[in-house]
Amino acid sequence: MPETANTPSRPREPADGPAYPAARVTGAARRAWALLTERPLSLYAVSVLRIGYGLLYLVFLVREFPHRDAIWGPGSPWTPDLARQLFDQTGWVSVLTLSDSRLYFELCYAAALVVSILFLLGWRTRAVSVLFAVVVASFHARSIFMTDGGDNLVLLMALYLTLTASGRRWSLDALRARRAPSGRRLLPLPPQLAAAGRTLVTAVHNCGLLVIAVQVCFLYGAAGLYKVQGGTWGAGTALHYVLNLDLFQPWPALSHWADGQVLAIAVIGYLTVLLQVAFPFVLFGRLKYPVLTMLLGMHIGIAVLMGLPLFSGAMIIADAVFLPDRFWAAAGRLVRRGLGRTEEARPEPADVPETSGAPDETRAPRGTVPKQGSPVSRVRDRP
Repeated sequence: MPETANTPSRPREPADGPAYPAARVTGAARRAWALLTERPLSLYAVSVLRIGYGLLYLVFLVREFPHRDAIWGPGSPWTPDLARQLFDQTGWVSVLTLSDSRLYFELCYAAALVVSILFLLGWRTRAVSVLFAVVVASFHARSIFMTDGGDNLVLLMALYLTLTASGRRWSLDALRARRAPSGRRLLPLPPQLAAAGRTLVTAVHNCGLLVIAVQVCFLYGAAGLYKVQGGTWGAGTALHYVLNLDLFQPWPALSHWADGQVLAIAVIGYLTVLLQVAFPFVLFGRLKYPVLTMLLGMHIGIAVLMGLPLFSGAMIIADAVFLPDRFWAAAGRLVRRGLGRTEEARPEPADVPETSGAPDETRAPRGTVPKQGSPVSRVRDRP
């Protein structure tokens, strides 16, 4: 029926109302795309992962140096020929099996030590991170039957870190960029190509960071759900049986003493299941800080009571990805003060954007108006 003068017209719904769901979806997609491509997130956190895993694997290689031939070398019971036969079935590869020469193995081991040190220090991190992943994968595959959950996690993190910009903070690369912020390219790229490259690097970094976070959430969630299905965890007696396994008793007297604390091990068992199941759901609030602290204590207990330092260290380092950059920046300032170094305002290089947790120096404080011609006004006036 056509409207007449006496027919009241329907009020139009606002543009952001229910009549426009497509606009909401488009806005959410734009915000997600901006979050993914505008700037790399958690640069301090991934730098902590780079330092942590580089140091952890370096200590691991040094610790096993006297036993290197029996584990990975030509003198191992799992000979290179047996490893190659297994690779034909599984698809794994290892640079250690390219030759049966002892000299070749010793050179590979020395190269692995050097690569771990360079990765730890953050020297030419983009290339060295790939070499570090090759080193970890090669040693992992060479003696696959001697690995555990800690080795698996270190391998996964080494692969994921190749995607991230883990050398932007606390590295030799960052130090070099501060000293020579310009003139790093012999042939400067066109502006459009350079901008596209920065966007691609940022997107790959943020995707790698997301994969790391999701991997850790899956680890905790799956471990907690598996424990819920076990009768011993439901009865609160699981840790009693763990503490009485001869294979996981580096200090039997300490294990027997801990086993005698019946109420404590029952409470810790229930708390362990609760923390692991709830972990993915507390990451977006302040509750994650006490949860991460309790998980830190749990991993230290596993390292001491069960003799699994590599696994515990790998998990503790992985948990660091959930701490914001402002936490790591404050920790760095405390360390410098503890070492007696004065705080200096050092500008970041132009090609290193600020992280999500660090303050954006191009933004004026709320309630202030930037002066004309200032860096802030030039940034805001830029089309």
